[in-house]
Amino acid sequence: MVAPTYLRSLQALELAVRKGSFIAAAEALGITPAAVGQRVKALEDYLGVELLTRGRSGLRPAPGLVPALAHLNRGFEELAAAARELELQRGHELHLAAASDFVDLWLAPRLERFRAAHPNILFNINGEGEAPHRIGRVDCEISYGPPRDAPNSDLLFRDYVLPVTSPENVERTAAIAREIRLEGFPLVHLDFYKDDPAGLSWPDWVAANAVQRSAPERGMRFRRITAALDAVRADAGVTLCGMALIGDRLDAGEIGLPYPISTGRWSAHGFHARFRADVDGRRPVQRFREWLLGEARATRGWLAGAVGEAPD
Repeated sequence: MVAPTYLRSLQALELAVRKGSFIAAAEALGITPAAVGQRVKALEDYLGVELLTRGRSGLRPAPGLVPALAHLNRGFEELAAAARELELQRGHELHLAAASDFVDLWLAPRLERFRAAHPNILFNINGEGEAPHRIGRVDCEISYGPPRDAPNSDLLFRDYVLPVTSPENVERTAAIAREIRLEGFPLVHLDFYKDDPAGLSWPDWVAANAVQRSAPERGMRFRRITAALDAVRADAGVTLCGMALIGDRLDAGEIGLPYPISTGRWSAHGFHARFRADVDGRRPVQRFREWLLGEARATRGWLAGAVGEAPD
């Protein structure tokens, strides 16, 4: 019996040899090249033998791997055939993997419109839903990151990030001069944007807007946007968040803007949807992709109306 961890390592190993590089294997698996390398290294450590060598033409099987390589290839060919057969059982199912904040704040509030138009399509999102969880690749993966030049990948939207707080705190600080409004006021830091090169942190925002605030790097930190918004709504402070994700809450007055919209900044990264290359024949996936891109266009239009077009 092969443990699931080492089955993933064997899959990474087989793909790396067949495609000649960790980068190509990572593209096929939907993970990073470093993660592919880690899986192969874990298997080498477990077996105590070198499995790959690097040559001018790319990765090559090491002598310790050669006797097993044909069996490995046949094994994954059989697994791929089994997966194709199992695909026939999925019918009108859609399996998605998406950033949890994107699901909670943007996708879920809109999804009922899709369900109303297509009541027979069942969803499984991040392993949960009315469709049963199945082993294998998902139909669509939605993540936040840098621009991609990859087949079957769509940019949904970039976001416009600006300070937000509770309506009560907007009122409380409205009479304070703009330049000193944040002095002594709790800052809620959101690590979701920390890798975005646009500079979407409090120190960057304070410097760009000539606001006086001692130690702008201090304060509560959250990775999840929803957790930071919960803190904000509980009057715990002010955070930086993307308008596209909280448009409904802004319109409903659940969250307010303590500074003018003009003090915001466009993200350099964006939300991207990547679809499997072999979904062209599946109408449920095609319908979802068309709907998703339409909703994303509406969001980009709403942002353009509020703050102008995103720069190229």
